[in-house]
Amino acid sequence: MAAIWFIWRYGEVTQNKAWWGLSVAMLPALVSAMCACTWHYFDNPPSFEWMVTLQAAMTVLGNVTLCIAAWYIWRSFRSVKE
Repeated sequence: MAAIWFIWRYGEVTQNKAWWGLSVAMLPALVSAMCACTWHYFDNPPSFEWMVTLQAAMTVLGNVTLCIAAWYIWRSFRSVKE
């Protein structure tokens, strides 16, 4: 959560909204991590097996959103150079 906040603030300081997109794109990865932590904290109970599916889905979604956000950041720097 701290990394998300720092990246958001960096976007404010640099006035580059692409960094805001990265901070929002990190949210599915945070949900994925929280699912994994919860699953293990409660010692992997069978009643929480749905959480494994949610964690996998959030990992895939997080990877896609982070890839898109990174592309927008790359594109924003590329347009500045031209």
